[in-house]
Amino acid sequence: MTQTTPQHTPMTQIPVKDNQLIIGGITLSRLAQRVGTTPFYAYDRLLMTQRVAELRRHMPPDLKIHYAMKANPMPAVVQHMAGIVDGFDLASAGEMKVALDTAMPVKHISMAGPGKRPAELNQAIAAGITIHVESFHELKTIAQLSEQSGIQACVAIRINPAFELKASGMKMGGGPKQFGIDEELLPEALKRVKTLGLDFQGFHIYSGSQNLKAEAIIEAQQKSIALAMQLSEHCPCPIKKLNIGGGYGIPYFPGETPLDTQAVGDALAQPLADFKSAVPEAEVIIELGRYLVGEAGIYVCEVVDKKISRGQTYLIVNGGLHHHLAASGNFGQVIRKNYPVAIGNKMHNKDLETVNIVGPLCTPLDILADRMQLPKAEIGDLVVVFQSGAYGYTASPSKFLSQPDAVEVVV
Repeated sequence: MTQTTPQHTPMTQIPVKDNQLIIGGITLSRLAQRVGTTPFYAYDRLLMTQRVAELRRHMPPDLKIHYAMKANPMPAVVQHMAGIVDGFDLASAGEMKVALDTAMPVKHISMAGPGKRPAELNQAIAAGITIHVESFHELKTIAQLSEQSGIQACVAIRINPAFELKASGMKMGGGPKQFGIDEELLPEALKRVKTLGLDFQGFHIYSGSQNLKAEAIIEAQQKSIALAMQLSEHCPCPIKKLNIGGGYGIPYFPGETPLDTQAVGDALAQPLADFKSAVPEAEVIIELGRYLVGEAGIYVCEVVDKKISRGQTYLIVNGGLHHHLAASGNFGQVIRKNYPVAIGNKMHNKDLETVNIVGPLCTPLDILADRMQLPKAEIGDLVVVFQSGAYGYTASPSKFLSQPDAVEVVV
């Protein structure tokens, strides 16, 4: 008997009607016809809007919500997010171009990331974007470019704190890191900002990502605010912006449950009020990507073959790791686990079978589902990977083996 993998929490954010998923009010089969080809990614505007609205209800009213574009930089997604969030965070000049094509004011756009090239820094300075400084060398380069252009650069210092965001999928603070300037070096960095005549905006403290533990996020946020208060006496001017990062995760795998954002917001209320009382002109920002868009997206591919190999059933589809590296288990997973997967045009079928879903690539790594129990599928059926709105297509090796590109749509 073939062993099946544990079941996921039901993906209830996307409705089902007449046995099919409904995306943006459209049945999956009809959407596939409208797109004209598979594979494709589809992102639901309503789900993104609802997520931001729900988050605002749970967070303190003074808190600003910024969208981290690296999660999904598709221009139509960014255009939509521009109307519902308070700002953007960028990770490249390419993302900057997309952001500047929206109506988002540049004073609410920031740029982070180690190893920013001088040309990128020059573009950010000219645009008036706040640059999150990650090293002393970068600080010096910004000052030189600012002087050459005659435009005063807006900077915030990204801090590598002594603490970390516990239980994070990826830790980006605490210990030696390529991100930010070590906490103990901040007084010297702030002296240099003043000496160099840059427009100091504040601090950026991002200690980890993909966290489902409210208590861990609460602790990190409280420590971030306390650290900013401690460093405020060294600042060349009052803090204008304090970005306390994000880290809010979404459930992907069996046994995972959604983050309790209400508990996070309740715990943040008093520290935020205390900080605003001490620094009334400052904006406090959370920077979220995956949490805002991840559950609003699906990846859709088509069964092109079905075979049995030594007792195991394989559905071979026309998409795979070249479009969705994370779902294949090759993007940050130590032990491969299945993303939530469905047969999107047979959601209520009771005739089930245990299958492996694999892509067309010449590698055994090209797996979308390993021994999952799903409605019995045939050639032409549509396989759907949920939780695909973040770190999907742009995080994947789309040129691998020169396979056709995927399409992206917002509905």
